[in-house]
Amino acid sequence: MTHSFHPLLGREFDLVGYAHTWGEHRVFFREPGDVRVQSLPAGWTDIEGPDPFLVVSGGRTCFRVEDLAALVRLIDELDGRCQGDSAARVNKIMPVRHGRT
Repeated sequence: MTHSFHPLLGREFDLVGYAHTWGEHRVFFREPGDVRVQSLPAGWTDIEGPDPFLVVSGGRTCFRVEDLAALVRLIDELDGRCQGDSAARVNKIMPVRHGRT
């Protein structure tokens, strides 16, 4: 596991399989002594080798362009869900002013 924010960072597992499922490349693995098969995005592991973008950037960036583009698509999708009646039901929260009249 190489994903910097994953709680299993640094752990190694028995690889069961590698496939393109759920719209992405995923690894299927089993923890030692466990019969359950779990899966993770392949990009969170070292199975595909180092990410070329991260190698070239040399730690000078926190985000990859493709990840930011995916975030924009997700925000657009979520924003579309908030249009119309649901947005009208949201109340604006104003900060409380202490000690002022």
